[in-house]
Amino acid sequence: MIKPKLIGAALGLSLALGFSTGAWADVPYVALVSKGFQHQYWQAVKKGAEKAGQDLHVKVSFEGPETEAMVDKQIDILSATLARKPSAIGLAALDSQAATPLLKKAQAAKIPVIGFDSGVDSDIPLSTAATDNKAAAAVAADKMAALIGNEGEVAVVAHDQTSRTGIDRRDGFVERIKSKYPKIKVVTVQYGGGDQLKSTDITKSIITAHPHLKGIFGTNEGSAIGVVNGAREMKVNGKIVLVGFDSGEKQLDAIRSGDEAGAVTQNPIGIGYDTVQAAVEALQGKKLPKRIDTGFYWYDKGNIDDPKIAAVLYK
Repeated sequence: MIKPKLIGAALGLSLALGFSTGAWADVPYVALVSKGFQHQYWQAVKKGAEKAGQDLHVKVSFEGPETEAMVDKQIDILSATLARKPSAIGLAALDSQAATPLLKKAQAAKIPVIGFDSGVDSDIPLSTAATDNKAAAAVAADKMAALIGNEGEVAVVAHDQTSRTGIDRRDGFVERIKSKYPKIKVVTVQYGGGDQLKSTDITKSIITAHPHLKGIFGTNEGSAIGVVNGAREMKVNGKIVLVGFDSGEKQLDAIRSGDEAGAVTQNPIGIGYDTVQAAVEALQGKKLPKRIDTGFYWYDKGNIDDPKIAAVLYK
């Protein structure tokens, strides 16, 4: 994570940009558009963004559609955000191609764009604050392989195939299995839109279709919770190895109970903070790295209460 700047530096930025710190209308405004609001993950990102706004004395807004399946709604929010003429924009795109025309408008208006979480498949964002999702999913694959004895059938319940997180987590897991574990077969990859109920139904169908299945990987909070719920409803919890991504209260409870073997957690508060800070530095005219790696950790029943892990988990 980028280290926080001193408040005095933030005040200096406001003055350098010609803004007064006496009213929100006179300070830099950083608008973040997320992929959704239905998961606790996004609330943690929002918390980090708001903390950066307080530390750096900039106004921060955080909006997103109700679910991560609502691409059109996110585009509408992004369009409305541009109309408010923010100083800078942070975007976690549900569909990079759909967002590109509006990002070109931001570029033409000289509004800096910072990607976060999944980022955008475009050169327009000056930087992206995100997890190395392919590397994180590869770790999930390694853990899964070890837990099933390096052989057998596994499946993936992914949240989408249009965002960078959806693509990278799917590919990171599948590619690691194919390259390193010749006795493991990924029998299916299916998409639940990050929705718990849809992911539950998908999981039940997968278990029914593949009676010899040994493991399932859920690629985000909603997917993982759906996988856990589906396994419970099919009464195979504890018999099939379940591995997830992100955290949230339901997933933490499943890991503590043993229904889920473990998960990869990101640093969502850090992602939110770093996005706002990168936007501030862009307004200062500083050169930014193309990627801000916010890190990830594997956690399971054995280390879930470790202070280092607990600090990046959210409920």
